[in-house]
Amino acid sequence: MGFSLDAVGFTHANGYRALQGIDLRVAPGERLALIGASGAGKTTLLRVLAASLRPDEGRVRLLDADPWAGSPRALRALRARIGLVHQAAPIPPRQRVVTAVLAGRLGQWPLWKSLASLVVPADPEGARRELARLDLAERLFERCDRLSGGQLQRVGLARVLYQRPDLLLADEPVSAMDPALSELTVALLNEEASRRGVTLVASLHAVELALRHFPRVVGVKDGRILFDLPAAAVSDAQLRELYAAEGGRPGLAASGAESPLRAGELPLRCA
Repeated sequence: MGFSLDAVGFTHANGYRALQGIDLRVAPGERLALIGASGAGKTTLLRVLAASLRPDEGRVRLLDADPWAGSPRALRALRARIGLVHQAAPIPPRQRVVTAVLAGRLGQWPLWKSLASLVVPADPEGARRELARLDLAERLFERCDRLSGGQLQRVGLARVLYQRPDLLLADEPVSAMDPALSELTVALLNEEASRRGVTLVASLHAVELALRHFPRVVGVKDGRILFDLPAAAVSDAQLRELYAAEGGRPGLAASGAESPLRAGELPLRCA
């Protein structure tokens, strides 16, 4: 199950038009990256896809449902099937890592189990399993305020992996990670989506990661879609236009590369 957006627009309360005329169709199991300069509208678009922000224009269908046409209960059930990896994970600082990861299924568990899990973790081994995929298993019972920014991002990712959503969204999921870890984390996201056959949409500032790991790349500029192409078809001229506000070239520092690598090329690996 994928999603479709037809002529979607959103204007903030201060009058700023964050999205306008967004038309986007993504089939079940597709993997695509959103790229664009800061403030282009990528985060707002992901919030619309997460059914956490209602657009004021256009039509939205997520996982074969209109999120805003049903009851509040139906909306909660839909949101439980959508996982969003935040750039800064919304985790209480004194919360233990195991509790933060298990929170991924709070929308799926009955209320009694969710409340009980806050005191005695309901599935510590399940949390450990997802953390191990991100090399954080030894932090299972540590407090979150003792983790680095990159470690917190990985905890947020582990929470969504534990949730097992039908629609997997990620908003700058590697912004606080070093180049090698960024590479491994984006690869893990794609591996998870491919293995489970779920739809994946990730916004990335590091363009070369998008070109290397995602079959489809969507460029967002000033709240509009500038291009929607296979990764191999994205040209340098299109990237210069997309990032004109940032000097005409996307930043490449996040992966340590000097130039974008395309799908099929192997990144350099450090010893």
